[in-house]
Amino acid sequence: MSLDKIFNFSGIISSATRPVTSGAPEPIDSLWQLYIYLCMEKSQRVNDFILQKLKGVDEDIEKGSRRITLNLAGLDVRYNLISDAGLYYAAKLLQKQHNLIYLNLMFNDIGPKGGELIAKALHKNTTLKYLRMTGNKVENKGGMCFAAMLQMNSSLEKLDLGDTDLGMQSVIAFATVLTQNQTIKAINLNRPILYGEQEESTVHLGHMLKENHSLITLHMSKHDVKNSGLKQLCDALYLNRSLRYLDVSCNKITHDGMVFLADVLKSNTTLEVIDLSFNRIENAGANSLSETLASHNRSLKALSIVSNNIEGEGLVALSQSMKTNATLSNIYIWGNKFDEATCVAYSNLIKMGRLKPDDTDVQPYEVDGRVYLSEVSNGLKRHYYWTPTYGEAFSHSSNAGFSLVPVGQQL
Repeated sequence: MSLDKIFNFSGIISSATRPVTSGAPEPIDSLWQLYIYLCMEKSQRVNDFILQKLKGVDEDIEKGSRRITLNLAGLDVRYNLISDAGLYYAAKLLQKQHNLIYLNLMFNDIGPKGGELIAKALHKNTTLKYLRMTGNKVENKGGMCFAAMLQMNSSLEKLDLGDTDLGMQSVIAFATVLTQNQTIKAINLNRPILYGEQEESTVHLGHMLKENHSLITLHMSKHDVKNSGLKQLCDALYLNRSLRYLDVSCNKITHDGMVFLADVLKSNTTLEVIDLSFNRIENAGANSLSETLASHNRSLKALSIVSNNIEGEGLVALSQSMKTNATLSNIYIWGNKFDEATCVAYSNLIKMGRLKPDDTDVQPYEVDGRVYLSEVSNGLKRHYYWTPTYGEAFSHSSNAGFSLVPVGQQL
């Protein structure tokens, strides 16, 4: 689907927003019915968000409103075939549209040139709050353009450049710019294309966290972070007092790295969500965390240790820490090595009400008098890349990280 068709279609809806004149004949009873008719005519899927907005406008008209005002503050065109040529229209939209606060372009066919067009359009834009470019291969060139944009833009609060093939140069550029930019509250730099074993990007991001006092959420999944890199981040977290959500999932962190994290959690009172999924902290790492959570930290609310090669000893230790730590409400443990003691421990936490079923990714069941744990679809960001076919797309249980640490408007 091309952006010019989408914008033209939006224009048709906008043309229906005209003054209501007393006694003027209306061919269709309401705006929402007109919208459905136009969708059918152009073989477009009815958007529930737009439909509900139009119904709200119709209600205002019934109450006596003499003029229709329709404000659709978000544009979601993810998973289409928009190319760099289509981004010309998106750039024009950002220059002319003064109500757009959310633009989702994730997983299209946008390359470095398209990234440059969007980035340059945001130099002067003062309304957009959230941009998702996830999965578009803007590469290092496009990433550098977005980093340069953050030197000029003073309104963007959330920027998602995960899985966009950023290079080392652009990651370092973001780290440098964010030492000065105080507007960005959440940034996703997941899965850059990095070479070498020096963890240079992590060093720069650690330095940024020492200087930045506004960033709330940082996603560093698939950054090839090792224990030395985690130490760089932890050293910064002794000084940082704004970061509340740290995502270092899918890296190469082991139990040695947990010594640094456990120590910083003794004094850091800001971090509320930590995602350690798909590392290898094992029992020793889980024990280090459990000791700190039991005796020192009272600010962490959610911890994900999914698939970390942890056995019963470490999992039970974490469950025991929750008995003395009343702040830790969410824990995700699936993908580790459950023994009977683990199953009983987490079953008891759920039965006594200490761990709510929506706040974990396991649920107990019994077979022949023995307790087992099965997986449930809960997590910190289970619906980050996709929307379920039924149920709530932004439910607390599936997107607990964003519910516990909201950044701006949840779109």
